[in-house]
Amino acid sequence: MNTKNRLRFWQGKFSAADKIPAGKRFFSDTKLPCGRAAACTLASTLMMIVSLSAGLKVSGASAELTVRQVRTPSGLEILKRVDDNITAGNKIMTAKMIIHLRRTTRTVEFKSYIQGTEKAFTEYLAPAREKGTRMLKLGDQLWMYSPWTERTILISGHMLRQSVMGSDLSYEDMMEDPRLSNSYTAEVVGEEKVRLEAQGGDGVLCWVLELSARQEDVAYPRRKLWVDKERYVVLREELYARGGTLLKKVEVLSLRKFDSRWVPERAIFMDVLKAGEGTEFVIESIEFDANIPDYIFSRASLK
Repeated sequence: MNTKNRLRFWQGKFSAADKIPAGKRFFSDTKLPCGRAAACTLASTLMMIVSLSAGLKVSGASAELTVRQVRTPSGLEILKRVDDNITAGNKIMTAKMIIHLRRTTRTVEFKSYIQGTEKAFTEYLAPAREKGTRMLKLGDQLWMYSPWTERTILISGHMLRQSVMGSDLSYEDMMEDPRLSNSYTAEVVGEEKVRLEAQGGDGVLCWVLELSARQEDVAYPRRKLWVDKERYVVLREELYARGGTLLKKVEVLSLRKFDSRWVPERAIFMDVLKAGEGTEFVIESIEFDANIPDYIFSRASLK
């Protein structure tokens, strides 16, 4: 089943015998008050990709521990392992976001500098109308500079709920704490194989975790994760409302080793309440433990 059909299957709109009508993908571009299409920081993309599964550094010791481990680790132990992978060191990344709009597909290319979970700077490289747009995340603040208006604005309040460039993401998605163990309890509810569509094979054996929010002020009170048992990489995630309604899904399509770390090279983020094919993220390069000058994470770097 290809990506398009699999996503329709998620939404309950597809069976193996069905044919999918042409032209069925559709998002609308949401614009910020500045009049330009909104851009996203890599804080968001990392949340969808690196934060979703982060790079796991491979070593003989960790492999030996996995083989020798007898008991099933607790949900919190698994979650903390995933969190530790996410927050390790500084990163410099180039990537692209493929957004399926109503009648076409947009591809946005960018380069991001990330320091831990609190700081991220992104510059957009293409297409031409987005080139030079810059984003800066400092803690719980998100700033955007538009070269067309030569203005810097703070994205806050109701703006955080807006769709990012017509995609399946919102700014609220970007701003969540990527360390899930800070905001959620976790319980191991089973094991299941997850097949990486772009890589084939029989599937990867995963722990299935159910997460419940510790506090009220989170976008998704409940989550369900499929965590690779060997690499502690999240391969699938479902995001739920408090009443149990499924809101969004994320699925990793392929993994790639950058240096000594496994990273989700391609992933799809999908708002299941919308009619569309989701937003795909593709990492083209990533440098771990990078040397990033402090001035990059200042408002002066936006102009």
